[in-house]
Amino acid sequence: MSPAPRGHAVTEIRRYPVKSMAGESLPAVDVDERGLAGDRWFAVTDGDGRLASGKASRRFRRRDEVFAYSARVVDNRVEVSGPLGTWRVGDVALEQVLSQQMGADVRVLAEAGTPHQDAGQVSLVGTASLEWCRARLGVDGDARRLRPNLVVRTTEPFVEEEWVGHRLRIGDAELAAIERIERCRMVDIAQEGLDEQPGWLRGLGRERGLCLGIYAEVTHPGRISVHDAVHVLT
Repeated sequence: MSPAPRGHAVTEIRRYPVKSMAGESLPAVDVDERGLAGDRWFAVTDGDGRLASGKASRRFRRRDEVFAYSARVVDNRVEVSGPLGTWRVGDVALEQVLSQQMGADVRVLAEAGTPHQDAGQVSLVGTASLEWCRARLGVDGDARRLRPNLVVRTTEPFVEEEWVGHRLRIGDAELAAIERIERCRMVDIAQEGLDEQPGWLRGLGRERGLCLGIYAEVTHPGRISVHDAVHVLT
């Protein structure tokens, strides 16, 4: 195992118990075969089985109302907060409020046939890449817009892309970096206390082919903590 190159280390861990809702920042988290424990456990799902998201596809239905809500794990149960109150997942009142807000009958369901994750189990972005976005694109460079699981301290923009095809040891977990992440309109919209900022997607399209950050798959479960070094393995 090589030493952590140039001091690469985890600066933030973020988990999203309900897909597309704002998430929570954690000091440490267990990583299992599916990804961060508790990440995207649930999703707001309509009668067609499509998941509420900021984009539309075969799996997802665009429902921007979902971004007014946040979710966290409290006593091993998921708690959702929004403009009209706070509820536990499973509370009929939560689904009634969401259905009214979205103009359709929706439920908050655990993952079953349709995966809640987009294209990878764990997402990661480097701090130097975010700083580059601030300087080059004139945007806020706030990691929350990207919905990453791991923010890693880096000194070179986009160095994390060089990790694709390699294994990463973080804490006592091991990941396989698999691909760059192509971003969508979600980086521009108002979310998690952030105002709308349309320059993000346009700038990434112009300068980066829309890509920022990487996806990884779990190859060895374990525990990851803030400040853990990121070791790039052969």
